[in-house]
Amino acid sequence: MNDKFLKPYNPQETEPRIYKKWEDSGFFNPDNLPERHKEKYSIMFPPANVTGTLHMGHALTLTIEDIMIRYQRMRGKKTLWLPGTDHAAIATQSKVEKIIKKEENKSRYDLGREELLKRIDAFAKQSHDTITSQLRTFGASCDWSREAFTLDEKRNLAVRTVFKKMYDDGLIYRGNRIVNWDPKGQTTISDDEIVYEERDAKFYTFKYSKDFPISISTTRPETKVGDVAVAVHPDDTRYQQYVGKEYDAIFCGVKIHIKIIADKEVDKEFGTGALGVTPAHSMIDWEMAERHDLPKDKVVIDERSKMTVGDEKIFGKKVTEAREVIVEWLKSEELLEKEENIKQNVSTSERTGGIVEPLPKLQWFIAVNKPFKIQHSEINGIKTGQETTLKEIMKNAVEKGQINIIPEYFSKTYFHWIDNLRDWCISRQIWYGHRIPVWYKNESKVESEKSKVNTEIYCGTNPPGGEGWIQDEDTLDTWFSSAMWTFSTLGWPEKTKDLELYHPTDVLETGYDILPIWVIKMVLMTGYVLGTIPFKTVYLHGMVRDAKGGKMSKSKNNGIDPLNVTEKFGADAGRMALVIGNTPGTDTAISEDKIKGYKNFANKIWNITRFILENTEGTKLMEEIFEKYSKRDQELAKERHEMIVGVTKDMEEYRFYMAGEKIYHYTWHTLADILLEESKKIFSEGNEEEKESRKQFLLHTLRKIVVILHPFMPFVTEEIWQSLLNADDADNTQINADKHMLMIEKWPIIG
Repeated sequence: MNDKFLKPYNPQETEPRIYKKWEDSGFFNPDNLPERHKEKYSIMFPPANVTGTLHMGHALTLTIEDIMIRYQRMRGKKTLWLPGTDHAAIATQSKVEKIIKKEENKSRYDLGREELLKRIDAFAKQSHDTITSQLRTFGASCDWSREAFTLDEKRNLAVRTVFKKMYDDGLIYRGNRIVNWDPKGQTTISDDEIVYEERDAKFYTFKYSKDFPISISTTRPETKVGDVAVAVHPDDTRYQQYVGKEYDAIFCGVKIHIKIIADKEVDKEFGTGALGVTPAHSMIDWEMAERHDLPKDKVVIDERSKMTVGDEKIFGKKVTEAREVIVEWLKSEELLEKEENIKQNVSTSERTGGIVEPLPKLQWFIAVNKPFKIQHSEINGIKTGQETTLKEIMKNAVEKGQINIIPEYFSKTYFHWIDNLRDWCISRQIWYGHRIPVWYKNESKVESEKSKVNTEIYCGTNPPGGEGWIQDEDTLDTWFSSAMWTFSTLGWPEKTKDLELYHPTDVLETGYDILPIWVIKMVLMTGYVLGTIPFKTVYLHGMVRDAKGGKMSKSKNNGIDPLNVTEKFGADAGRMALVIGNTPGTDTAISEDKIKGYKNFANKIWNITRFILENTEGTKLMEEIFEKYSKRDQELAKERHEMIVGVTKDMEEYRFYMAGEKIYHYTWHTLADILLEESKKIFSEGNEEEKESRKQFLLHTLRKIVVILHPFMPFVTEEIWQSLLNADDADNTQINADKHMLMIEKWPIIG
């Protein structure tokens, strides 16, 4: 028996050594797998943001995906797990700007674009190195030779190529539309980058003037100087007599013209049942204005959240200050009817914390509802020459069963987001990221369609020739490049062997909160570009929470650092703690006590191995033939077989939490608690046939347990496996352990 089993299991010494063996073997790269690995299986690792280090949510993603990959590799699949990182434009630039402000008291404008980008690149490189080191520490069996970055040159070419294709097809356009504006970050942001914070607010009910016939309610009276209409429900009898009429009023010194309109989207029960319509400062009002052909250009708040109309009472004031002035004016004019204290969800920017201000801006958009003709042979069931929309492409992929979402009930969320998807604003007013591949001549600074009359515009994958061309200052939304992740990482726009072999990918595993942010956009982009789906299955996990179910955060000091987990308990323990009890689509609680419990499990497996090797030393492992076992061992072999069949079924059907539990309970409560205790008596009192039967049964059982546990706890199982290989070396021939690694061993049940 190997002397190392005389000592307690030491994950801190074992895990780095084992990971180096795996990397040195080359088996992370599917090109180097043995001949039996033929059928392809691929997963693209959701690229971690280069904004810092991994958290437990990343560790959960890593663990579940590594379980899938290691299992399929052992089933004989040619597995590709491609790793990568995301430049996360707004998040990364915001973080670096904060560091510069704190350390040097400088803004990005003090540094200039070139210098800021140098600083961000250095930060991103350092963060990347930290992240990839953490992935290795947690056991990720990725093919590092194919690693990608969303902002590297290959991905940049893919981004420029797709942009031009969509531009030429009329699916990307530049227009003056309402967007989410972050006054603090001075950029547009997407709906997905908004965080809603519940705050105390005032709900005001008032009239525009004493002779105005309808009262309205709002939490933002400062925007009412920009109202162009009052909307009521068409069935509301209180207001039917006013529909179609128009009124003039002087509201806090600002002349306004109001038309009464009827719209079914108005809630009769909310407030007075009448809604002041401010198209330039509300997404909902903008859409209502489009339905009723109302003016949408009455902007009363600027990019710094300051008022742009009125006299000295409100002009140039912050919106919060203007609100107080207008409320006082309403009181003095005896127009304020009611003032209530309420709770309100306030839209804030996820990265800067600034309160989001809807504003009309000249930006770049993807038209999700615009019909275009299919050029591929087919897109998700839609034939060549037929017209479709990007929304239809996204819907068909799931409706027609090409993509399976786990758990299934998230399909409703998928369709809900598609149904409510507006044209996607893809331009950002920051410096870090993919620069928009559009150049102008004679571009006017006036933000209106009229300004483009004398403007020459060029869109291409490379800059235009000639003098006087100026590239668009904006960068692309990070999700634009991330949406191409499954195919840009495989070499597109080149027609590579990897693209042909590994796309569509088999599984996308990610958090359920990413479904509307990323998953939908990947289906859109892949359907449009390749005429296919990006993945066959979407497996959604929940958030990792603390022991009491609370959200982990730095402010609460209740987070668990994955690196601390590996240093204290070992990566295997952290992986098991994350997956056991973790059902798809639901949040999971984790604590150090839970992780410690699985460190004890690793020690238990180690001690089981020591007992079996001690009591079978010198025994040659024979082919397992059930009929040669004792009657008792035949029964036990049948139970073990049924357990492995159940585990395999769970693995095939994505019930990893159940598979892990089955292995855990069999190993601890059946093998250790019952069978090893029973074996002690057999080895001391049984006859030779009983002893030999039990030795063979235990040796085979240990091997099978180590194999099926490997995807969950790869380090301790690989370490044990190498010792088992040496124990099998009955003929004293040197076994090349590097070529007999557990990570490529056959799974016990095939078929």
